Amino acid sequence: MIKKGILWLHKWLGLFTGLVVFIVSLSGCFYVFYDELKLIIYPQKYYTHEPQSDHSKLLPLTQLIDIAQKALPEGENISRADLYLSPNRTWVFRAVKTNEHGIGHHQYFTYHKRVFVNPYSGEVQVVENSKTEFFQVILQLHMNLLLGKKIGHWVVGISIIIFIITLLSGIVLWWPKKWSFKKLKRKILFDFNVKWKRLNYDLHQILGLYSLIFALLIATTGIAFTFPSFKEFYVNAFNHLGDTKKLPPQNNFDYVPQNQSKTIDNALHYTLSKHPQAEMMSIRLRKSIAESQDIQVRFSEERTGEFIWYYFNQTSGQIEKLKQSQNAPIGDKIGAMNYDLHVGSYGGMLTKILTFIVGLICASLPITGTIIWINKMKKKKKKIAKAK
Repeated sequence: MIKKGILWLHKWLGLFTGLVVFIVSLSGCFYVFYDELKLIIYPQKYYTHEPQSDHSKLLPLTQLIDIAQKALPEGENISRADLYLSPNRTWVFRAVKTNEHGIGHHQYFTYHKRVFVNPYSGEVQVVENSKTEFFQVILQLHMNLLLGKKIGHWVVGISIIIFIITLLSGIVLWWPKKWSFKKLKRKILFDFNVKWKRLNYDLHQILGLYSLIFALLIATTGIAFTFPSFKEFYVNAFNHLGDTKKLPPQNNFDYVPQNQSKTIDNALHYTLSKHPQAEMMSIRLRKSIAESQDIQVRFSEERTGEFIWYYFNQTSGQIEKLKQSQNAPIGDKIGAMNYDLHVGSYGGMLTKILTFIVGLICASLPITGTIIWINKMKKKKKKIAKAK
């Protein structure tokens, strides 16, 4: 009786959210390999024409920001810079403004631009309208179904929570009443000699079983993007479970020479000299001089979980605070890895491929599940017709 109720719940929850799960899963598959594909598809954006190997020949950051700013229409302001430190890579300057209450993709983004600049020559190679760029549209489809944050985030977030419930209920339905080698074999191995209806049932059941752990991982980390309070909850929970000893705050920082007129240029020069092997740095430009200017150092371009954050006083140019993944509490480490866990970059190409495959399986589950429901409805109608 309990299993019958769980089956009813599994069926209707799956049918209710199936279309959203299909769209979110399939769009997620497209985005898994974004870091690799963007370099292949857009070489004119991400690669400079003449590689340079000497960081001392880099133009000052403030000069590059001014160049990028002049490439944009009036009223569109640079808010972030992504610095790729390979000798043949451009730097990307982002200008983004959103309307949190906007309904639909075009209403949500007031503007969304990326300016690709050669950091050695100052040449603007491409100005991209990211609002219509394929991968950015796919990302917004994945995050909010192109409905905007106000509605789309909630639709996607609630659908994924329901998807997690259907995955867990699916395990209960898969669990055999009586264990035997023959029954277990039937539930974990495909038999391609059966009729297509049975094969579809097996695709739903067996693929769902194989992908369960990774599907739960992807779905759970996805919820953290939609509901930041959930991420805060699990970060705090893991911090309490781990070593509760707090590290004393670091007060003795290196002196940052102020050889240039702008403190942000000196801050970047210091950070580049400190971490010449880093693959990427990210800078969010602050509107108020009272705020600390932060520079994020990523040792691997594709992984957000390995980092050092420097916070510089914008008046003195000196380091105020330092935060790094190496000595962060366990909860903070997991929180920093949330993106890596979601897209599969935590283990390199192997886990990315695995995440891609699991995403395809997740996209297939609503399809195979709906076919099972349709077949059962047809069977029920035939029984009723025969009874008459």
